[in-house]
Amino acid sequence: MGTSTPTTPAAEPEENVGSVRRGLPGFFAKFGVLKTAQRELWLTFAIKFVGIAAYSVTNKTLVLWLSSDLGYNDQQAGALVGWGWAPLMTIFTLLAGSITDAIGLRRTFFVGASICLAARGVMVFTTSPALALAGGLLPLAIGEALGTPVLLAATRRYSTTRQRSMAFSMIYMIMNVGFLLAARIYDWVRQGLGEHGHLALFGGEISTYRALFLASFVLELLMFPLIYFLRSGAEATDQGVKITPEVRKYRGENLWNSFALTVRDSAVDTANLFKRLLSQSGFYRLLAFLLLIGFLKVIMMQMDYVFPKFGIRELGDGAPIGQLSAINYILIIVLVPVIGALTQRFSAYRMVIVGGAICAASVFVMAMPTAWFGSAANGPIGQWICHTYLGLQGNVHPYYIMIPIYITIFSVGEAFYSPRVYEYAAAIAPRGQEASYGALSYIPFLLGKLLVGTSGWLLAIFCPVTGPRRSGTMWLIFALAASVAPLGLLLLRRYIRVPEEGRDD
Repeated sequence: MGTSTPTTPAAEPEENVGSVRRGLPGFFAKFGVLKTAQRELWLTFAIKFVGIAAYSVTNKTLVLWLSSDLGYNDQQAGALVGWGWAPLMTIFTLLAGSITDAIGLRRTFFVGASICLAARGVMVFTTSPALALAGGLLPLAIGEALGTPVLLAATRRYSTTRQRSMAFSMIYMIMNVGFLLAARIYDWVRQGLGEHGHLALFGGEISTYRALFLASFVLELLMFPLIYFLRSGAEATDQGVKITPEVRKYRGENLWNSFALTVRDSAVDTANLFKRLLSQSGFYRLLAFLLLIGFLKVIMMQMDYVFPKFGIRELGDGAPIGQLSAINYILIIVLVPVIGALTQRFSAYRMVIVGGAICAASVFVMAMPTAWFGSAANGPIGQWICHTYLGLQGNVHPYYIMIPIYITIFSVGEAFYSPRVYEYAAAIAPRGQEASYGALSYIPFLLGKLLVGTSGWLLAIFCPVTGPRRSGTMWLIFALAASVAPLGLLLLRRYIRVPEEGRDD
């Protein structure tokens, strides 16, 4: 920018003065557009809240349940989740959009919730590994996958043009509030029953981890009255609510046949999509970009699949794993809109590098010797975190300082990079192929889940149930893996970066 001779300030335009005066009240007034929203949009918000809470409680419990209740060791539990449950859910999610289009929003809600409820019931009441996996974990992946695209489609259908931006912001905020509720339930049940306690139920007993599945079962059950009050074929338009009967794609077929036919056709459509994309040079660049992002997603995945076992083994039974994880959810709610507003003029690719570097740096905190944080743990900050925020008594373990530092720094990095990944995919997409390129944004989650499948071996070697532990080395491996993303994006930017529409830098 050039310099100019100082002059007497001109009077500020009246509309700008008004904007300044409105300030925070003006910001909150933006939510006023939802006052006229139809009931289906509010029901969608409630379904999202209950559904994400049920999912999060289950997700945090899986590896503990697999080892404690079903007898799988760390390696087997990590592989079942990282190479089975989680990737299957991502794959089914890619197909679920077409299923929603074929059988309608309301029916898809019912089908997904019914599958989840039945699967959770099996996981609560059985201790047979074969039945728990085939009748519980596998169908749960299908049911959960059906809920992801249908909620996005419902938010789009049940909001007007003026309401749409705020509706999607609300969905994001509600998702994190659901995570917060799940974190509280997760700690409350574990601390109330004991890490390996039991709950009396129908004349028998279920373990603490199956009691957590029962909590998610109850949350899932709450979805049915919400879904019931959705009006079939309702759509919000700028002229008012329009009710159009939902047309099923496969007329004359029952619901389950329609479901099977849709899965078949969706798989064919997905294969054809990739066949078309393979002929485009931009696709390979985007694919390389997304594969690198997968190394960042593994850090997010480990918070559900590694962190619980690590926390219990290093900090003891009943460790407040949920409350520690909640730091991320609280910060993300605040940071994403703020950082998004402050960095919107910068390219998505650049912000992904910056955010990825911050995320990778955060994990190195956990690789440092715990002795370095001993004095801080016994200082005012450590006392506040442990005794006030977490409500614990006694001496403060250095990890109670290290973990919040790590999660705080990571949350800043996540706020920089995570939303911009989807923006980048949309910005570089050829005209008319935005949806196809957007669907590819699930690839980092798939890679991250496959990578986290190896975490069981790291836990067994560096953070075993008994014997000497070298948890710092495990975290160093995670930190180095996360560093692959920003370093790769920076060093290979000449080869994989694609110009973003509307961006010069």
